[in-house]
Amino acid sequence: VVGGGNTERRDGAGGEQKDKKRKESILDLSKYLDKAIRVKFSGGRESSGILKGFDQLLNLVLDNTIEYLRDPDDPYKLTEDTKERGLVVCRGTAVVLICPMDGCEAIANPFVQQDG
Repeated sequence: VVGGGNTERRDGAGGEQKDKKRKESILDLSKYLDKAIRVKFSGGRESSGILKGFDQLLNLVLDNTIEYLRDPDDPYKLTEDTKERGLVVCRGTAVVLICPMDGCEAIANPFVQQDG
């Protein structure tokens, strides 16, 4: 038989062709598109804005972004000061927390010992 009649396809890795699976994000952020969210980053920065886009690595695109500034004397305390940042791209590896602005409120840290 000329040609061998064997039509099995190999991928060069010593096995059959593998199905390529698309990586999915752990979080489904699609329900927050065009809604206000608050994001905390490693290093202590916090921002809020309208979620315009994201990818599976949690890179975020925020519009009308506001950055909340920290107290220079106490890095764990937010001040009332803010800076408007506009349209920003947030690197996913720095994202620590994402929460919707509606239903989100700050509470006192129960682990900080009160002076007194």
